[in-house]
Amino acid sequence: MSFIRVEVVLALERGVDGVALSLPAGSTVRDAVAASGLGERHAGLDLEAVGIFGRRVKPGARLADGDRVELYRPLVMDPKEARRRRAVKRS
Repeated sequence: MSFIRVEVVLALERGVDGVALSLPAGSTVRDAVAASGLGERHAGLDLEAVGIFGRRVKPGARLADGDRVELYRPLVMDPKEARRRRAVKRS
């Protein structure tokens, strides 16, 4: 049986929580997230909001050796609104 190496990461307000894993070839994003334990350490995460190297994918997507799986947190504020507020503050 061959294995692939992947990393699963979650960006936090202050830093990153990440885990390097070795999984059987043919594993999915869902498999990597479950094996990482990040869902248990950070309650309330939407484990369906995932991506590989910044590109949104479905949890059933197959992984390749060296992939970085990213768990996405919900946005605190709409990016357009954040830009508007910064522009008003600068004025």
